[in-house]
Amino acid sequence: MAQAGHRSVDRSAVAVGTGLLGLAALTAWDASRLTVTSVYGMGPQAVPYLVAGGFVLLALGHFAVAARGALPEREPVDRRAVAWIGLGLAGLIIAVGLGLGFIPAMALLFAATARAFGRKAAVADLAIGLILGFLIYLGFTRLLTLSLPQGPLERLL
Repeated sequence: MAQAGHRSVDRSAVAVGTGLLGLAALTAWDASRLTVTSVYGMGPQAVPYLVAGGFVLLALGHFAVAARGALPEREPVDRRAVAWIGLGLAGLIIAVGLGLGFIPAMALLFAATARAFGRKAAVADLAIGLILGFLIYLGFTRLLTLSLPQGPLERLL
């Protein structure tokens, strides 16, 4: 017989924790397959292993909360917001796939995400997304010397 005040295990938190452990295992496995080595003692595997460790810590936290049953009451899902974010991600993938480049793709994602949060100024959000995409593009390509998808706009830079 269950005692008064006894909470059951939160199955959703266990599921999320299990998913995080799976992500940790996948990230660590992927890092172990990197063949680039470094003469400085720390190769490109360091950050993925750090991320995998973070996933493990998050999973352990979820398991602890699940065991205590201490998660707050869940709010209802806003399906329209989820749909807007999904559309933004699809727009990003399509824009990159069509060769439009990183900056316009980021502008689409930013505007759709802003709409998901209830903002209705699409033109302003696209402009903000273009500016942020431009700054991020410059940061990655010029400062970090990493390549991002190029389109007509990026080729002008």
